[in-house]
Amino acid sequence: KWYRELFQNEQIMSAFYTTLIIAFVSAAIATIIGTAAAIAIQGMKQKWKTMYMGLTNIPMMNAEIVMGVSLMLLFIAFHMTLGFGTILIAHITFNIPYVILSVLPKLKQTNRYTYEAALDLGCDPKQAFFKVILPEISPAILSAFLICLTYSIDDFMISYFNCGTVETLPIAIYSM
Repeated sequence: KWYRELFQNEQIMSAFYTTLIIAFVSAAIATIIGTAAAIAIQGMKQKWKTMYMGLTNIPMMNAEIVMGVSLMLLFIAFHMTLGFGTILIAHITFNIPYVILSVLPKLKQTNRYTYEAALDLGCDPKQAFFKVILPEISPAILSAFLICLTYSIDDFMISYFNCGTVETLPIAIYSM
């Protein structure tokens, strides 16, 4: 009975659909950006790698309320209207470090000589990347996407401060 009523509640269902859209879009974008960032970090010298990894860890070390309020103040400073776009940007922002930390260890395990062998066998760098590196790191990319999806669906604090009039499922449940 209660599940039937839950699925007939328009406010909850609207918030649920909004949550799924934000979660899938932010997870996809964060996965692409985070994977590119992990590849870039992997190619850096140790000094720069250490600095960027430190910067990557900051959003994960901060309390969610600090990140939520900070992003809200940033959006207000840039005169952005709080709503769907700001929640999406906020979710992408807090998901990117999780992607980097998921993909980077797999990149470290990757044998760079297979990439060089592909180049020696006639692949251009783009082909070598898509035929050698990407298939090898794809399990890490998939797990990073799923982690981002889970965190986005579950997030309350960052969404609450950056939602404006848009309601995600955790906010709708809190409001009831």
